[in-house]
Amino acid sequence: MNVLLLSASLPYPTTSGGALRVYSLIRALNKLGHAVHLLCYSDEAIRWKDSPLADLCKTVVTLSPPRRSLTERLTTLLFTRQADVANRLFSDAMVNALGEMLGKTHFDLVQAEGIEMAWLLPHVRKLQAAAKLCFDTFNAEYELQRVIATIDAREPRRWLTAGYSWIQSGRIARFEREMGELADLMLAVSPEDSAALKAILPGKSIPVIPSAIAVDEYGGSEAKSLGPHALVFTGKMDYRPNVDAMVWFSESILPRIRVRFPGVTLHIVGQQPHRRLSHLGSEPGITLTGYVPSVVPYLRGAAVYVAPLRMGSGTRLKLLEAMAAGCAIVATPTAAAGLLPDATAAMRLAAHEERFADTVISMLNDSSGRRMLGEQACAAVAAYYDWTAVADRLRRVYEEAGIG
Repeated sequence: MNVLLLSASLPYPTTSGGALRVYSLIRALNKLGHAVHLLCYSDEAIRWKDSPLADLCKTVVTLSPPRRSLTERLTTLLFTRQADVANRLFSDAMVNALGEMLGKTHFDLVQAEGIEMAWLLPHVRKLQAAAKLCFDTFNAEYELQRVIATIDAREPRRWLTAGYSWIQSGRIARFEREMGELADLMLAVSPEDSAALKAILPGKSIPVIPSAIAVDEYGGSEAKSLGPHALVFTGKMDYRPNVDAMVWFSESILPRIRVRFPGVTLHIVGQQPHRRLSHLGSEPGITLTGYVPSVVPYLRGAAVYVAPLRMGSGTRLKLLEAMAAGCAIVATPTAAAGLLPDATAAMRLAAHEERFADTVISMLNDSSGRRMLGEQACAAVAAYYDWTAVADRLRRVYEEAGIG
């Protein structure tokens, strides 16, 4: 069948969790024999022609992303009841490009990748009513914003952002409900997210398609020399859950580890570091890398991979990548939420700062234990989260929904 994917960004290179998910789905759809068409935002319109997307997609159309001013966002917040995320990527150019694609090609399925692209689904329904609609949610976003508000409310300096997230949580719930009712199929990335979405869509079947990676791409790279006591965290570093994780870790956990390991280093690997992290780059033993072409050398050079997330939903693709690279992982239960038991058994979980620090210290003291845990992690991710396994699951879900 002809499948049109609507993506907030070009899914290659796979430098974010969203890109990893969309790229894996494109590979899975291609493996199933479907013709994949991609409509997305990108600042580098030509780049995809030299990427695997050129062979995997029948059509790729890219547009420059829109820029919403602070004034526009405040106007939406104060004078409407709309969720900010529902309009964040609105552009007339995108509407026109979608119309052109729908006018030229009959699509059996149009799939919005993430909540930021769901606003296009009503346009598809109007322009090509016969096409089936799928909303691939990425997160239960309303629940994510509720948790963010709860955590930010603990700090007086964060009360303003807490209030913003609390307001957005209710608005996003309405938007997710509307898009879920419109779509013929709604996908979640974890059982926890599916349950959260069913709470606002009680009559909706919301199957789980876990995010996946190409496991074999994480084993061959040379390890970056980071030192014997290197801690590594990866992620898009303007994403609020990642920012919160590194602020909390550097302020409340890392000093405890340094009591036992004064030479411990922390490497925060990821693009677009937020200004809340800027002071960390000048602190001894902490490195903010910014964008790197590949996180794999850092993962393979880590003594311990840390995932101290206190907020978030979905499946943390950063953890799947770390597992595939054979890392020994210490994570919070929040970070590991959504993973299968065999996957969480291959890492050490700690919820509170004292316990998290003690667990990292224990791992730094046990090189053979780190190696065994890394091997267990690699086996678990290969068994359950390789993209080839997702293809068959995707086929069954489409068939059950009467698609294809």
